[in-house]
Amino acid sequence: MALLEPALSRTFKAFFDSEKAGGILLLVCTAVSLALANSPVGPAYVAFWHTAVGGLSLELWINDALMAVFFLFIGLELERELYSGELSDLRSALLPMMAAIGGALVPALIYHAFNVGQPTEGGFGIPMATDIAFAMGALALLGPAVPSSLKVFVVAFAVLDDLIAILIIAVFYTTQLSLGYLVGALVVFGLLLALNRVWHVMALTPYLLGGVIMWVFMFRSGIHATMAGVLLAFAIPFSRVAEDATSPSHRLEHVLNGPVAIAILPIFALANTAIVLGGHWLADLGSAGGLGIIVGLVIGKPLGVVLTCLACVAVGVCRLPEGLGWRHIFGAGALGGIGFTMSIFITNLAFAKNGHLIDASKLAVLVASVVAGAIGMAWLAWVGRGTSRPGRPASGPHQEE
Repeated sequence: MALLEPALSRTFKAFFDSEKAGGILLLVCTAVSLALANSPVGPAYVAFWHTAVGGLSLELWINDALMAVFFLFIGLELERELYSGELSDLRSALLPMMAAIGGALVPALIYHAFNVGQPTEGGFGIPMATDIAFAMGALALLGPAVPSSLKVFVVAFAVLDDLIAILIIAVFYTTQLSLGYLVGALVVFGLLLALNRVWHVMALTPYLLGGVIMWVFMFRSGIHATMAGVLLAFAIPFSRVAEDATSPSHRLEHVLNGPVAIAILPIFALANTAIVLGGHWLADLGSAGGLGIIVGLVIGKPLGVVLTCLACVAVGVCRLPEGLGWRHIFGAGALGGIGFTMSIFITNLAFAKNGHLIDASKLAVLVASVVAGAIGMAWLAWVGRGTSRPGRPASGPHQEE
């Protein structure tokens, strides 16, 4: 049967249109950064990202501050879809939620199987997360070959996946959790919710100022500061009318659309792919830690996503989004193997006292992400062949019986 794409907000369509350019920039910046890090100017290039500014390195400002803006942007669209879009139906929302859980648990178990009893055992959280930036860039590059409902599904399960990773960090990798600052962040979040739900404040300025304060508290608490971006998104007033351009969430989403795609994500790629290849990099990839990461992301991710979704649909807890088949779900799971952002962050926490393990694990994350991304893009491109020609029914490998 022909695929039927759900109607999405204009903001969401504009977002993915901008990601076509942003996705290319992301890939180019990654290649340039790797090349520079392993060139004669490599030491100076790597040192640049560790330059201290205001007491923090440039890399940390990018990963904790700029990426909080990115998570705010993603949170705004997820909020819209949860309340007035594809995910507004509980059974539809449950599917990406369960996909995120399965997609996090299976890779962690695979990593543990490879590394139990080894010095690398503590890195089980590395292959759990999905990199939203690269996954969305890959979807944008695929263009009309990807159903709109699949884009929503990937964004939803990737955000939930990263939220799971943040919780894992808080429980297993936070050595100096400050309850005082965490309570402070939650109090600010509560006040922002009150501005929205109780006092019905529609101006953006109070929310943005409160978001900055919440970010500071979250950063000081020891929990990854990007969580503040997601919380802020759900505190900002939205309209259940999908195309209400006066909605504060809609206006902010429109303002952030370009900067996120053409500035924040490429800068992030430059700062986080400055990985110097050592003389034993092949051996590192074949080590227990390297194999745990690669197998966990490349095989464990799609396996966890597909099996969990199959089980939930089979028992009637969830249903597939309109226009999607199991081939699409496998492709989404493969793209979920692009671990990059949070995987690298967890690597730094898991092996904080071992620079060699950090570099080896980062390399494994990069290799696994490239392989997973290539598999996911190739598969979805194949599945989407012959789709969306006006006046012609869909045919080919994308059909589901």
